[in-house]
Order: sequence, then structure tokens, then C-alpha cells
Amino acid sequence: MREAYETNNKLQVVNAIKDNDSKILRTIYANNYPKIEALVLKNNGTKDHAKDIYQEAFLAVWQNVKQDKFIPVSESSVNGYLYTIAKNKWMDVLRSQGYKKTIVASQLQHFEIKDEENNGIDDDILKDKRLEDVMLAFKNLGEACKSLLRKFYFEKKSMNLIAEELSLDSASTRNKKYRCMQKLRQIVLKN
Repeated sequence: MREAYETNNKLQVVNAIKDNDSKILRTIYANNYPKIEALVLKNNGTKDHAKDIYQEAFLAVWQNVKQDKFIPVSESSVNGYLYTIAKNKWMDVLRSQGYKKTIVASQLQHFEIKDEENNGIDDDILKDKRLEDVMLAFKNLGEACKSLLRKFYFEKKSMNLIAEELSLDSASTRNKKYRCMQKLRQIVLKN
């Protein structure tokens, strides 16, 4: 009896999405937006970022269900899938060069060092010290991480080319690069 109910419920959700049932779509949309907004706001985003990311994620879920690329077993599996796509899209935005440049530029507009705050410390010395710390941390990374980061940052190779060289797919290579950067940050912060 329970299996019949779950199968029926699954078909209702799938059919509602495929048929563009505005009531179900609106419900799914409204129920999930607050979680995505909270995720984006907690991770350096704005409400506008949250709206954009959510819209993209919602459309991706809708398209994937319509094309049978994702077959939800319940409304909660749709919710989890939607959250995962939105989270991944936001992580992509955070990692993108355009976002980093925008954040740095906007932070610099509001950042001003007054003479009394400088305490006579030369900015070049601080930059050299930070570079020295990073290079020291880099030496303490494992060979695999050093090789990957060297190829990407110093040799300016694309992630696809690096993936080929490492005999990995590009998603795995991106994840590996991300983990290596996290290790590097941890070493720098520890020192």
C-alpha cells in the first residue's frame, strides 16, 4: 500500500512539473527560495545574487525533470536537488575571476588608509611578507598539489589541458585544485 502511494506521489510531482502546473511550480519555488537566499547571503552574496542564482537553479531543475535527466521520487527530492544546483552555481560564481575582481574593486572603493593608521609600516613590506608566507606554504604542499597549482597559476594552462595531463575529467581536476588551494590557505593561516 505504501509503495503504491509513493509511486503515485512521485508521478504527481513529475507530471506536475512536466505539465507546467503553475500551482505546484509556485509552491516549490516559494518553499525553497528562503533556503537559497540564506545560503547566498551567508557566503558573501546579496539578495540580487540570490535571486539570480535561484532563478537559474530553478530553471535547470525544471528542464532536467522535463528531459528525464532527473526523476524525483518526491517533492523533498526536488527540494534537495534544487538546493544542490543552487549551491553549486553559487560556488561557481564565487570562484569566477569576474566575481573576485568585482569584490576587490568594490572593497577598494571603501578602503582608505589614513596616515595615523599606517603606523609607518610600508605596504611593500607587508606585500613581500605575505608573498613570502605563501611561497613557504607552497613548499609544504604535497607534490601533486604543487604540480597542479604550478600548471594552473604559473604555466597558465587551462583546466581542460591539466585534466588531460592528469588523466582526470575536468570536474575532478577543478575539485582537486580547490582542495589544494584550501590546503595552501590552511598552511598559510597556521603559520
